[in-house]
Amino acid sequence: MRTNISSGSPREPQLGYSRAVKAGNLVFVAGTTSGAAQGQTGEAEAVAQTRVIFEKIEAALKQAGASFEDVVRTRLYLTDMSHFDAVGAVHGEIFGDIRPVTAVVEVGALAAPELIVEIEADAVIL
Repeated sequence: MRTNISSGSPREPQLGYSRAVKAGNLVFVAGTTSGAAQGQTGEAEAVAQTRVIFEKIEAALKQAGASFEDVVRTRLYLTDMSHFDAVGAVHGEIFGDIRPVTAVVEVGALAAPELIVEIEADAVIL
């Protein structure tokens, strides 16, 4: 069974995607930034953006009946690898004991110039 989970963003139907998709016991959370329809939420700073992103991811996981404890993979996209330690520290606060597999990749740009972090998460509900 498949369930599409929306954050309510007007971009979801416009671009044809969901914030998350639950398929059976698997949950896939789309690339998430601190952006919002009314503009960026959180400061133009890596730690603030990362905290907002994880709030959004947590909300999507909850809608799917999952939590951070169910996350098995994260992917972090940074526009500048100099933010690695700051973003990694927030990731560590959340996942220090859970320890999902992860990748950290530097990218040339995200959807808007003020965005410097984007994160994806995959979960398995056991």
